[in-house]
Amino acid sequence: MRSWWFAGLMLIAGVVTGVGQSGPASFALAFLPFAVLGVLFSPLAFPRSLTAAQARRRSAENGRPVIYWRPGCTYCLRLRLRLGRRAGRAYWVDIWRDPEAAAAVRAVTGGDETVPTVVLPEGAVVNPDPAWVRDRLPA
Repeated sequence: MRSWWFAGLMLIAGVVTGVGQSGPASFALAFLPFAVLGVLFSPLAFPRSLTAAQARRRSAENGRPVIYWRPGCTYCLRLRLRLGRRAGRAYWVDIWRDPEAAAAVRAVTGGDETVPTVVLPEGAVVNPDPAWVRDRLPA
């Protein structure tokens, strides 16, 4: 699956780097940064992804934001980390897992797949400031 390629690449790089080390502790120290990067840029660092249809339906019911994202996106990771625990109060949609979601982002951005794209009942914002998103999440 395309969403996991970066995580796998980081793990492979970590193993290759660690193999050249002299002992188990050195291996662990060489491998650990790659493993952390792999997890951070994988879907594991984000709340469970919904389909675009599910997210739109739920957002229409309660007004929570829909955040379109993709694994490997540094701006998506920045938004996710800056939202902290409150990230789960939005609906996250992985555009690489849902073609309808990718089409929704292209419709908002003028044809490209720029993420994160946050959609609220009053409109959409591409790559918003995390503080702006946090202010729009329910308490």
